[in-house]
Amino acid sequence: MSTRKFFGTDGIRGKVGAGKMTPELALKLGWAAGRVLSRNGTRKVLIGKDTRISGYLFESALEAGLSAAGLDVMLMGPMPTPAVAYLTRTFRAEAGVVISASHNPYYDNGIKFFSAHGTKLDDAVELAIEAELERPLQCVESHLLGKVTRISDAAGRYIEYCKGHFPTDQTLEGMKIVVDCAHGATYHIAPSVFRELGAEVVVIGDKPNGTNINDKVGATSMAAICHTVIAEKADLGIALDGDGDRIMMVTKDGQVVDGDQILFILASDTHHRGLLRGGVVGTQMSNLGLELALKALDIPFARSKVGDRYVMELLGEKDWRIGGENSGHIVNLDHGTTGDGIVAGIQVLAAMCRRNLTLEQLIAPIKLLPQVLLNVSFEGTHNPLAAEDVKRAVAEVEQKLGQSGRVLLRKSGTEPLIRVMVEGTDEVIVRQHAEYIAAAVKQLV
Repeated sequence: MSTRKFFGTDGIRGKVGAGKMTPELALKLGWAAGRVLSRNGTRKVLIGKDTRISGYLFESALEAGLSAAGLDVMLMGPMPTPAVAYLTRTFRAEAGVVISASHNPYYDNGIKFFSAHGTKLDDAVELAIEAELERPLQCVESHLLGKVTRISDAAGRYIEYCKGHFPTDQTLEGMKIVVDCAHGATYHIAPSVFRELGAEVVVIGDKPNGTNINDKVGATSMAAICHTVIAEKADLGIALDGDGDRIMMVTKDGQVVDGDQILFILASDTHHRGLLRGGVVGTQMSNLGLELALKALDIPFARSKVGDRYVMELLGEKDWRIGGENSGHIVNLDHGTTGDGIVAGIQVLAAMCRRNLTLEQLIAPIKLLPQVLLNVSFEGTHNPLAAEDVKRAVAEVEQKLGQSGRVLLRKSGTEPLIRVMVEGTDEVIVRQHAEYIAAAVKQLV
């Protein structure tokens, strides 16, 4: 495959005003994408965004670029990433664009595309867009310029879509749920979904101001929702991230339920109903406890590289339906084309109702092993993972762990970080090992 200059594993992402995330590039990217997408004959593209203040900037730049290429643009305003994927299909658009940096801080932003089918763009399309980016921008004739309209009922359409994944013979009446919207794209959607299904909903993280997205709230910062669940005496909590494609949950006593546990609930419930096709795809970061719990149910398990793109690829190769990451990115191809935090939460609640079990009871069969993840910042193009001192530290730890644990080092696909993961049976020893390896990486940085 040709080397990519702009697109990463999840579109283009970075600090606003620096590197790739500039107004100039967004304008040119809109034009380049429009040039490629218009070859298929469709002249319509949807744009959604999260609640970052820079979303206005990139929305306007992309809109101008697409119009200059002759494509019509339909704006949705703040909408979750999976909503853009869904609405791209229902509006028969050629593509959907999401302006979001997901779980990153507000000063980062990103741009990613969905195909007409609500899936990530094919490699060939991304490479074609990159080729166009190298050409000078040329505007179409005035009578061919794209028009821009706004979808006024986008939120309502997506709310109804989400509710459609809950059994019609069940209700959430009598259940109290805390929902944390991370001051992100689900702030005006998630509370309505769960209320309209019958639950009493307590909402936090629903007051975005442009700079507070993911700030001490949401799926990447669970302290606030854990405290609120206990204080409100709620049955459980649902925490989403800034663009709504991830979910973490909380039991009534404040215990965090991560993506591995949610993946187990969905797989075991589908298996219990005799509807599971094949097995489950996790990643290299998936806890060994998930693999063992699925094995006890005779459910096959396979690991992909980290990233939802790779989870989707392996699901396609095996013709399986359910996969995800311990960070809370859950894919169920029977319920959508991409990770969807709200829909995954609905599926967990449906399993609780169908089987008359609490969240605690549903996760009881999976025993997670202690796993420590440390992030080490790095700059530049060098690769700390190739350094001999780092390799030596990893080898020492792996020898000590033997068959009772794992070590994984990788570069983040979305941030300038080296992620150091160590897993084993003793949390204290696991943390010591992780810190030992992280120290070796830090010496190079």
